[in-house]
Amino acid sequence: MSATDTAHKPNHPYHLVDPSPWPLVGSIAAIVLTYGLVQFMHGKPFIIGGGPAGLWMAPGIILLLVTMLFWWWDIVKEAEHQGHHTPVVQLGLRYGMALFIASEVMFFAAFFWAFFDASLFPKEAIGGVWPPEGILVFDPFSLPLLNTLILLTSGCTVTWAHHALREGDRKGLIHGLTLTVLLGLLFTGVQAYEYAHAPYGFKDTVFASTFFMATGFHGFHVIVGTTFLIVCLIRSIKGHFTPDHHFGFEAAAWYWHFVDVVWLFLFIFVYIWGGGGGPYATH
Repeated sequence: MSATDTAHKPNHPYHLVDPSPWPLVGSIAAIVLTYGLVQFMHGKPFIIGGGPAGLWMAPGIILLLVTMLFWWWDIVKEAEHQGHHTPVVQLGLRYGMALFIASEVMFFAAFFWAFFDASLFPKEAIGGVWPPEGILVFDPFSLPLLNTLILLTSGCTVTWAHHALREGDRKGLIHGLTLTVLLGLLFTGVQAYEYAHAPYGFKDTVFASTFFMATGFHGFHVIVGTTFLIVCLIRSIKGHFTPDHHFGFEAAAWYWHFVDVVWLFLFIFVYIWGGGGGPYATH
């Protein structure tokens, strides 16, 4: 090793990240997209390049996707090619992911709080009963049960992929991840079909509002988790991840199991208990 290499070699196991434009670009994207969404929710037309909502939402979405693509690529390079993710750095990343999931728990706790407040103490405005009069609810043992089985099965396949990775079985890793991604896409498709045939709209009483907020944000998290797993699948096909160095996949698996658990709470309390006593909608 030359004297120059020795001078530039770090004498600690920590990673001091290089200056990056993506936090700033991501913040701008979030502000622009949020303003566009506010315009859209206030009835402004969404026309790409023309309507007030589309004028803000389209560039916000594009900037956000660009930020995700290049920021993720920078992190992949740090971990896979530059060797910056030492055991100490990986430990910090695990703590960070655990805290992120804890914040997500609080996020969904707010929606469950709103749902239980409205359902346990029905107000006079909705007739003092729950579900409100005139609301047709979903049969929990039709499409919701199917989606529950799909998501629980996906939890098994991602665990299969994880065990295969730890045992050095690249083929099993790829097969498990592929099945998990397909099941995630199937779940989203079934939920989209359910929403398209919903017997009520977002503004039809507090029952509909809390239902769509809780299940809709969960559906958004499924889409994010599926994207996360697709990135891991592509990396696995390219030969990334080893039995002792695979935090990117581990974080995706943690997130996916979190999504599974939240859905179980939604299925039990929102679909079964929350819709109990109401007439079922027929498709």
